[in-house]
Amino acid sequence: MFNKLFTGLLGVALVFTVSCSKKVKEDPSAGSDAAGISQESMNFNAAGSDSGTIAGLNTINFDYDSAVLNGEARAKLKANADWIKTNSSVTIQIEGHCDSRGSVEYNLALGERRAKSVKDYLASLGVSPKRMTIISYGKEKPLEIGDTEAVYARNRRANFVPLSN
Repeated sequence: MFNKLFTGLLGVALVFTVSCSKKVKEDPSAGSDAAGISQESMNFNAAGSDSGTIAGLNTINFDYDSAVLNGEARAKLKANADWIKTNSSVTIQIEGHCDSRGSVEYNLALGERRAKSVKDYLASLGVSPKRMTIISYGKEKPLEIGDTEAVYARNRRANFVPLSN
């Protein structure tokens, strides 16, 4: 009787010991991102941005509920294309973002259309599509929090993140 009780308690203790192990957190001060690009080597400036900007690349802003590139956006993308072509070792991720209005699903789709329109235009300017990927964050990663038109306008954007050097 004692052996059965002891074996049962030992089994329960083993289950609790294994299931209560601590998860190890990664050190955020590693000095480089997951792709291995040091922030210093890319002249990376994350001030005022949820995912950062690369010095030399302009963030593209969009009108409400639109993925259409206006004249100002096209001029910025021309400069971005020149920078990307000059820095041929860099692969770029284009992130599409939206303001907080609308459903999660709708804004994810709109953010994807925004990132795709930027990628397509850069490709038309001679940037290899193989050097660009797109991702949509919809309204999930706002640059600013608030309910004013100015805040909404800053959140409707596509920005650029380096993936490799």
